[in-house]
Amino acid sequence: KTFAVEYLPGQFDIRADSAAQCVQLVTGKERPIIHSAQVISLVGNVSSSDVEKIKSYSINAIESREASFEIPATLKISVEVPADVEIIFDFNEMDDDALKNFLRDRNFAMSFDDLKFCQKYFRDDAKRPPTITELKVIDTYWSDHCRHTTFTTIIDDVTFVDGKYRAEFEETYKNYLAEKNSDKPVTLMDLGTIAAKNLKRQGILQGLDESEEINACSIQIQADVDGKLEDWLIMFKNETHNHPTEIEPFGGAATCLGGAIRDPLSGRSYVYQAMRVTGAADPRKPFSETLKGKLPQKKITRGAAQGYSSYGNQIGLATGQVHEIYHEGYLAKRMEIGAVIAAAPKSNVVREKPVAGDVVILLGGRTGRDGIGGATGSSKVHTVKSLTKSGAEVQKGNPPTERKIQRLFRNPNVSKLIKRCNDFGAGGVAVAVGELAAGLQINLDAVRKKYDGLDGTELAISESQERMAVVLDAKDAQKFIDFADEENLEAYVVATVTDEENLVMHWRGKEIVNISRKFFDTNGVRRHVTAKVESVAEIQSARKKSWLENLRDLNVCSQKGLVERFDSTIGASTVLMPFGGKNQLTPAEGMAAKIPVPNETKTATAMTFGFDAEISSWSPYHGAVDAVTSSLAKLTAMGADFSKAYLSFQEYFERLENVPSKWGKPFAALLGAFKAQKNFGVAAIGGKDSMSGTFETLNVPPTLVSFAVAVVDADKIISPEFKAAGNKVYLVECERDEFGVPNFDALKKIFREVHELICAGKIISAKSLGNGGIAAAVSEMAIGNDVGFKFTANVDLYRKNYGSLIVEAAPNVELNFVELGITTDAAQIEFADEKISLDEIK
Repeated sequence: KTFAVEYLPGQFDIRADSAAQCVQLVTGKERPIIHSAQVISLVGNVSSSDVEKIKSYSINAIESREASFEIPATLKISVEVPADVEIIFDFNEMDDDALKNFLRDRNFAMSFDDLKFCQKYFRDDAKRPPTITELKVIDTYWSDHCRHTTFTTIIDDVTFVDGKYRAEFEETYKNYLAEKNSDKPVTLMDLGTIAAKNLKRQGILQGLDESEEINACSIQIQADVDGKLEDWLIMFKNETHNHPTEIEPFGGAATCLGGAIRDPLSGRSYVYQAMRVTGAADPRKPFSETLKGKLPQKKITRGAAQGYSSYGNQIGLATGQVHEIYHEGYLAKRMEIGAVIAAAPKSNVVREKPVAGDVVILLGGRTGRDGIGGATGSSKVHTVKSLTKSGAEVQKGNPPTERKIQRLFRNPNVSKLIKRCNDFGAGGVAVAVGELAAGLQINLDAVRKKYDGLDGTELAISESQERMAVVLDAKDAQKFIDFADEENLEAYVVATVTDEENLVMHWRGKEIVNISRKFFDTNGVRRHVTAKVESVAEIQSARKKSWLENLRDLNVCSQKGLVERFDSTIGASTVLMPFGGKNQLTPAEGMAAKIPVPNETKTATAMTFGFDAEISSWSPYHGAVDAVTSSLAKLTAMGADFSKAYLSFQEYFERLENVPSKWGKPFAALLGAFKAQKNFGVAAIGGKDSMSGTFETLNVPPTLVSFAVAVVDADKIISPEFKAAGNKVYLVECERDEFGVPNFDALKKIFREVHELICAGKIISAKSLGNGGIAAAVSEMAIGNDVGFKFTANVDLYRKNYGSLIVEAAPNVELNFVELGITTDAAQIEFADEKISLDEIK
C-alpha cells in the first residue's frame, strides 16, 4: 500500500480501492516528483490521525520534492496544484492597441512606453516570449516605490510664473545649476541629493558612512562605552506606508514600523527608538460625511495608532515622539511615516562584494500571499475600488520574528559572517534577493511557505514580513543556519551568486525568469517632462484670535490622548519623556535616547522633524525651507549642535502625470530644501518619496518632511517646560528677508550661541516656535510644572516664525536676546490687561 504519485496542475483525484489500483496509478515511474500541492479534502475509510498524517506528507513532498506514504484501502484525495507559470506567447507580436489592453487588463503599474521597451527586449535580445512572472518582476523592479522613477524623470525645462517670489525661486535655481554636474540632466533626484554631494566634497560631512548598502542613512561616531571611546555606526531611516494604512489602518501602520525597522536592521544595527509622524483630515467629522470608497478618518486615525503601537510593543521598541498633522488634503490619502534610529559597533558590520559561488540565505518568516503587489499598488493613485480590491497588497507584520532577527544580528559572531544583507520589503524575493548581486540563480522551490498553493509568480514577488536575505561565503552557510536555529529562526539557502549577470529563477525545476542585469538597470524608459513653478500669492497675515481659541486649533491642541497609546520607555534608554514637567503636559521638541551599549554610556541621539502642511500648501518652496529650519531649531532647543546634524527627507505629493504645474510642486519644494541645506551647511543623506497622493480629484498637500538627527551628550539635553518662578524668558527671533526666507547667517549664529549657553547651563529650558506662535509655546512651557508667566514685551502672539526660539535663563543670567517676560508663582499667563489661568489653558 506504499506508493508515490505525480500530482499534475489542476484538480486530481486518486481513488484507491485496492493495492493493485494504487500501483497502476504510478504509471511506470518508481518515485515520481510531487510538486507544490494543497490537500483540499480527504474522503474515505480514514481516521482523523491518518488525515493529518497524509496532509503532513503532502507538505513534506513540497519541501523535499518527493515522498511516499501509506493510505487505507479505500480513500479519495483531492489536491489542488498551481498551474504552470503562464507564458505570454503572443506578447512580442502585439500591436500598440493590444499592448495597451494587456497593460490595462493585467493591471501593471509600468507605463505603456515601459511595456513596449519590455517587448523590444524579449523580441530582439531574449528572442523568446516572456513569462508572466518576468513581466510582474520587471513591473515591481521599475515601480515608483522601488526605483523612484518619478524622481529620476528628466526635467527638460523649468519655467517660473511671474509673481513676488519669482526672483527668489530663479536665484536658487541658478545656484543649483551652477553646482550640478553639467553632464547630468535635471531631475528631482539630483536636486534632492546635490547638497549632500557638494558638502561632502567640501569636507563638511566628516561622519558620513558610505557603502554599496543603501538601506538606511549611516554615520560614524565616537561613542562613550563605559568611559572609553569606541567606533560606532548610527543608522536612521524614515518610511511611509500611506497606501496600505489608507485601506487597512491597523496592518498598514504596523508594517510601517516593521518596514522602517528592517532597513537599519539589514545594516546589522540595533533599532532602539522610533518616531511617528502622520497626516489626517479632521477625525471629528461624522461618519455620514465619509466619501464613497473611503474609511472614516476616525477609523483610520484610531486603527493606525493601534497598529503602530501594537507592533512597537511586541518587538520591544520605544516610540519617542508621536505627532499627527491635520489638513483636509490628507483626505485624499493618509500620511503614515515611521522614522527609526539604530546603532551598532562599527567592528560588527562587514561589507564585502559578493562573488561567484557565494550563497544567499533566506532568514525569518515564511512566505504567503500578503503583500503581493504592494510596491506597484503604492505607486498607483487611490481609487474608489482600492478599499475593497487592494487588501492583499497589505503586508502582515510579524514583530516576534523581527525581534529574533534583531537578537541574532547583535551577535558579532553572526554579523561578521554577512557580506551583504537586504530586507524583504517591497518586491519580495525578486528585489530583496535580486538586488544583492549582478548574477543570481534563485530556487523558488526552496522558499518555505505559510500554506500550500502559491505559484511561481507569487513566490517571486510576495512581500510577506519579516524576512532577510543575506549573502555568505558558502563555507559559512551551515554555521549561520545553526546560529539562526538557536534563535528559533528558519534559515536556508535559496540562491547562488554567479558570474553571468542575469537574474534567473527556477520553479518546479523550470526556468521562469531569466533577465539580464543590464536590462533591469535601465529602470525602464526615462521619461521627459517640463516643470512650471506657479506664482505664490501674498501670504495672509494671521487673523485676530483669542488665546484659548488659538489653543483649540486642531494643529495646536494637546495630543496627549494619542501619544499615551504608545510606550516611550521600552529598553530604559529614553532620555526625554514625550511630555515634560511634574504634570507631564509640556510636549518635547523631539526624541532622545542613549545608544544601546552593553553597560553605561553618556552618548545619546536626538531626532526631530519639521513640517507645516498649511505653509507648504501656500508655497512648497517656503514649506521645505521651514521644514529644514524647524527640524534644526528643535535640535538646538534640545541641546544639540545643529551644525553636526544629518537630515533625511520624506516627500509625499500628488500623482504628477504629465502636467507641468504639478511637477512644479515637488520641484519647488526640493529647490527650497536645497537652499536650506546649502545655507545651513547641513545635508540630507537619505530620504523616501511617495508620489501617489491622489484620490479622484483630491490631492494631498505638497509634503516635504525634514527629519534631523544629531549625537549629543545625554547630560546636556534639556526639556522645554519652565523650571521655576522668577526666571527671565527671552525670544530668540528668526530674521527673514523680503521673500520670507530666513537670514541663515544670523540664524546659524544664534543657534550656535544658544547651544553654547545650554552646554554652559545658562539656558535651562527652550522651545521652538511653530503652529500657534508665541502664545501656544508659552502655554505649553507653563503647564508642565504649573509655572506662570508674565509678558513684559509687546509681540505678535500668534505669528508662525519657524526658527525662532523661546528660552528660559537660569537665575542671575542675562542674555543678549529680546526679553519676553518673567516666570511667576501665579498659575496664570498675563499679557496686556488679560489674565488666563493655567487650568483654562489645560
